[in-house]
Amino acid sequence: MQFLKSILFLASLIPLGRLLWLGYLDNLGANPIEFITRSTGTWALVFFCITLAMTPLRLITGLGVWIKMRRMLGLFCFFYASIHFSIWLLLDQSLGLQAMVHDVLKRPFITMGFLSLVLLMPLAVTSNSWAVKKLGRRWALLHKLIYLIALTVIAHYWWHKAGKNDLQTVSIYAGVISLLLLVRLPFIKDRLR
Repeated sequence: MQFLKSILFLASLIPLGRLLWLGYLDNLGANPIEFITRSTGTWALVFFCITLAMTPLRLITGLGVWIKMRRMLGLFCFFYASIHFSIWLLLDQSLGLQAMVHDVLKRPFITMGFLSLVLLMPLAVTSNSWAVKKLGRRWALLHKLIYLIALTVIAHYWWHKAGKNDLQTVSIYAGVISLLLLVRLPFIKDRLR
């Protein structure tokens, strides 16, 4: 199991390694900031979907190994979302707190993105064995925030792409996330078991 986790950890770093390699080659396109921002945002969304897929995979296969990988995958979702936010804050907003607050309040897609990151924070902070034991039942309740995050993440992406009238990719992600959440309904869960 530890070997599998190590492989998964290294594989999860490939998107970051690719960005670093493209940066080293000076091959990030005409607008490197936008390229890095979009890439890290996309990978945060991909890891979000993969994390949500762990429960259905456990139900279908009956193997607990999927749940053991879920924590790391969720942390990589937070990792890429944090880079996504940091690029926006450091390079787009030049660490200007006032400009950041103005942008968050003025543009709905940024509001939803910021809210998504804020909601992911308590999940990342409590994704350790100590927090699970300490919080008890409250831990499971806290981690139900994932359902709200699913809405804010899709709203963030939807509003961003709606301005460009490009909703095809967003619709695919929204469909995948909806399917992964529907699988958690009791009558579907029972059938998968």
